[in-house]
Order: sequence, then C-alpha cells, then structure tokens
Amino acid sequence: MAIKIIMLVLFFAIMLGVGIYSRSKAKNVNDYVLGGRTVGPWISAFAFGTSYFSSVVFIGYAGQFGWKYGLSSTWIGIGNALIGSLLAWLILGRRTRVMTQKLDAKTMPEYFGKRFDSQSLRVVGSIIAFIFLVPYTAGVYNGLSRLFGMAFNIDYRICVIVMALLTGAYVVIGGYMATALNDFIQGIIMLIGICAVIGSVLSGQGGFLKAIQSLSVIPTDPSVTTPALADSQGLFASFFGPDPLNLLGVVILTSLGTWGLPQMVHKFYAIKDEKAVKTGTVVSTFFAFIIAGGCYFLGGFGRLFGGFSEIYKPDGSVAYDSIVPTMLSTLPDLLIGIVVVLVFSASMSTLSSLVLTSSSTLTLDLIKPVLKKDMKEKTQLRLMQVLVMCFIVLSVVIAFNPPTFIAQLMGISWGALAGAFLAPFMYGLYSRNITKAAVWASYIVGVGFTILNLFIPMIKSPINAGAATMIAGLIIVPIVSLITPKPDKEKIDEIFKCYDETVVVHKTQSLEED
Repeated sequence: MAIKIIMLVLFFAIMLGVGIYSRSKAKNVNDYVLGGRTVGPWISAFAFGTSYFSSVVFIGYAGQFGWKYGLSSTWIGIGNALIGSLLAWLILGRRTRVMTQKLDAKTMPEYFGKRFDSQSLRVVGSIIAFIFLVPYTAGVYNGLSRLFGMAFNIDYRICVIVMALLTGAYVVIGGYMATALNDFIQGIIMLIGICAVIGSVLSGQGGFLKAIQSLSVIPTDPSVTTPALADSQGLFASFFGPDPLNLLGVVILTSLGTWGLPQMVHKFYAIKDEKAVKTGTVVSTFFAFIIAGGCYFLGGFGRLFGGFSEIYKPDGSVAYDSIVPTMLSTLPDLLIGIVVVLVFSASMSTLSSLVLTSSSTLTLDLIKPVLKKDMKEKTQLRLMQVLVMCFIVLSVVIAFNPPTFIAQLMGISWGALAGAFLAPFMYGLYSRNITKAAVWASYIVGVGFTILNLFIPMIKSPINAGAATMIAGLIIVPIVSLITPKPDKEKIDEIFKCYDETVVVHKTQSLEED
C-alpha cells in the first residue's frame, strides 16, 4: 500500500508542477485554448495519443472485447494505430492546421460556423459537443472505479474527487500547454506500464506459448459466436476470432471515430510547423500500436481468468468492466502501483482534453456569440476557467452513479459526436462544394439516430450503431451537397486560398526541378 501511495503522490506533484510552470504560457484565449499554435512534434503526438486512450480502453474495451473476441481483439488496436492515428494525421493533420488558422477557428463548432458561414451551425455544434462529451467522461471515471476497487481498500468516490480536483487545477492554471506537457509525461508512463503489465500477466500464465495453448482449448461461447462459426474450436486464439463482423464494427467506431471528435481534432489546430506534422504522424502511430495493440492483446487473455468469482455478476452474467482489474489483481504490489499510475495517466490526459474542449466551445461558440458578442478577452479566459470546474463537477456527479458499463457509454458518445461532425469536417477541408444543408443533415443523422436507437433499438449494440452513424454521414453529406444550393463561390475561393500560398523550404525537405 505504501508503494502505491508514494507513486500516486509523486505523480500528483509532477502534474501540479507542470500546471504551475505553464501558467505564464496561458495569458490570452489563443494561448489558453491552443498553446499559441506552437506545440512541437513529440508533445503534439503524445497529446493526440494520450487523449485517445483512457481507462475506457484499458479497463472497459480491453476487458469486454478481449472476452468476446479473444486474441483477435488485437485487430482493434491495429485499426486504432493505422486508421485512428496514421490516416488521421495524414488526411486531417496539415489541412486542419492550415484552414483553422486561416479562419481563426479555435474550436470545431467555430470551424463549422466560419467555414459554412452559419452562426446557427456553430451554436448547435457547441451544444452537441457539450452534451455528448459528458457520457464519455462518465465512462473514464467508471473505469477508474474498477481499478481502485482492486488496488485500494477505499471508497472510489474519494479517488474520483481527488482526480477531478487535480485535473481541474492544472487545466485551470495552465490551459492547453499544461495538458499537452502532462500528456507527454503521462504517455511515457503508459508506454512503460503496458509493456511491464503484459510481460507479468503472461508470465503468470506460464509464458506466451502456454497462454496461447490454454486459450485455444476454451470451449466456444454461443453468446459471442456468429452462427456460421458455432461449431468451430479454438476461436479465441484464432486470427479473426468468433465474430469477425461485429469485431469490424468495433474497429470502425474506435478508429474512424477519432476523426470527428472535437477533443482529438483540436490537437491538429495547435501544431507548430511541418516538422511537427511529420514527426507527430510517426510518433503517434507508434504510440497507438504499443498502447492500443498492447491493451487489446492483454484483454484477449481475459478468459484464462474465468475462474475468478469477481468476473461474474450475481445473475451469472459477465461483469466486463471487472475482467482487467481481476487480471491485474494477481500482479506484485509494485506492478499494481505502476498500473494505477498508468491508468491514472491515461484517464487524466483524456479528462483534461474533454474539459478544456467543453469549456472553450461553450464560451467561444455559445455564450460569446449568443449572449455577449463584445465579451473582452480577459473575461472569456476567466469564464473558460470557471466552466472547466463546472464541467468537472457535472462529470463527478454522473460518475458517482454511472448509468451503464463503460463500452456502451463510449459507443453513445462517439457515435453521436463523430456521426454528426466527422463527414462535414473532413469534406470541408477538401471540397469547395459541401453545403450548409449537408452539415445540418449530418448533425441530424448523427445525433438523431443515436438518441432514437437508445429508445427504439434498431441496432442492439451501441458500438455498431455508432459505427453506422459515421458511415451514414460519409454517404449523406456529399449526396445532400449535390442537391442543395451551392455556397458562395467567391467566399469559398477566398477560404481555400490558404492551401495555394507559396512557401520556401530547404532542399532537405524538397528537391527543385532541373
């Protein structure tokens, strides 16, 4: 217990120290929200990766999908790295940085408002972002509750309050730069921690080969096996697992979803230069391979711990959120301490991004344009800091009584946000023909279908429902743009001039023609 407490106290001290150090770099709105658009390559990459992966992945997703799909759940981590990180940086990174600077947009709703010349899109986008970031935050807290129930014999509510106060302190004090620097530190902890945990868990099962052998003889579970594979054996140790189609839905939601999440895309706004784009692409992809791939790979061995009573509810069903904590409970105290700091790091990095995104979009996209257009910059800054604490208090209240298990919370949140924002944001960076009506259609489909599916389940799994809304948006936006009035050509041409500006580079970056 002493080891765990010492490690946590040291961790807390470092986080607060970074917040105090960053205070001088958050004196205006642009610095507070975007770090002055001067964030370097490694910090940008780690900020993206640590905001991507939280206790939702470590505790919720790794446990649930590792149990359902066995080792094939590793595909989710591979998809996160290739689609959620690599392609996101290649397709969105540079263009997002250039256009948002041209539009002077600090948030995703502000981008929609200025790119499509609509104050209504901006206001409604801010409301959608705020409402559906809340269940994601609740999922982060829910994951921590399982871990602390295993590692400490104290009320999980105390842990939630401590985490909330600490996160609120360094975000309020230092803004985006404090979160980015802490993300870098937390990312290093995550990389070291996941490697140590995987090695220890497999060692406890007799080594990698022995664990694979044990997993391959576990009987097929009809509740998680597609009918076409019902009579197969060894599916939990197989390449595609017992249910490849539903596995694909999870890959799409957790990978493509990052392209439309405000707190993720926000990282591209703050990029410093071309080097940051290139290095950030490589580093964030590597980070995702290790963290996401490692988490889901670890979760794939969850069924080897099926004899533990903690994994089952009183009615005999599986408590998915208890699987990974049960696996970790067999580790030595020092490693459990590392795991606690690991998950705390992942969760705090995500939480800080969520609260900063929510407070900034409420201030800049709802309160300022609707209630007080002439709000002074200092007032905006103070209001954002107050809203950071308000959002944290709201998320703590929900965390004390989370409505459902982690994966479902994240499915609802990501489905609505990415379903509404992904398609118009991405198409808006590339095409001059996307219309205001198409953005409204994406809002309606993403949010409308998510809410409707909660009350009238057309797609039983919120995970698959979320993936469906994203794909629907990618189809609907260009179709609606074809049949609705085109935007003003002169205004659009002026916006897209930002991509045609000439820049001078060194020969090490580009060879001139003979």
